[in-house]
Amino acid sequence: MPTNTGGRGVRAPSTFDKWKMGAMLGGSVGMIMGFLFGGFNIMRFGAGPNGPMRTLGQYMLGSAATFGFFMSIGSVIRTEGRSPTTAEAYARVRRQPIIMPRQYNRRPGDGR
Repeated sequence: MPTNTGGRGVRAPSTFDKWKMGAMLGGSVGMIMGFLFGGFNIMRFGAGPNGPMRTLGQYMLGSAATFGFFMSIGSVIRTEGRSPTTAEAYARVRRQPIIMPRQYNRRPGDGR
C-alpha cells in the first residue's frame, strides 16, 4: 500500500507498522484468551507439577504467540496493494443486477 501524504505531511502506516500492530493486537488477545482458558483448566484439572503460576504463564504465552503470529500475517495480507484483477472482480460483484421481464409460457388451448 503506498503511503499517503495528507495536507500536513502525515503519512499512512507502512506495511511493517501494520505488521507490528497486528502482532501486538493478536498478542494481547492471546494473553487474555490464555488467561481465561488456562485459569479454567487449572481450576478444573489442577496445576500439575509446575505450579499454578508457571502453568498459567505457559497457557498465556502460548496463546499470545499463536494469536500474534496469525494476526500479524493477516494484517500484512490485508494491506497488500490491490491488483487489477482483484479490482475488476470487486467491481463485477458490486454492479447492479440485470433485471429481465418474466416470460410467461403459453399453455396449449389457453387462447391468448
